[in-house]
Amino acid sequence: MPKLKTKSGVKKRFKMTATGLLKHGVAGKRHRLMSHNAKYIRQNRRTKVLSKADTAAVKAWAPYGLS
Repeated sequence: MPKLKTKSGVKKRFKMTATGLLKHGVAGKRHRLMSHNAKYIRQNRRTKVLSKADTAAVKAWAPYGLS
């Protein structure tokens, strides 16, 4: 059986936790932060856990798992 193709962006953008959840960086944090209030910037400072519905799709894009 041939090898499966993987989405190369997934291994750069997501990390797996020990319990199998996926962590991801928060969007909208690179530039133009003056239009965001301080609460938004503070709450989105760290990584977030991906929702359960999106986790199934991302795991399908990386069939051999994430390192």
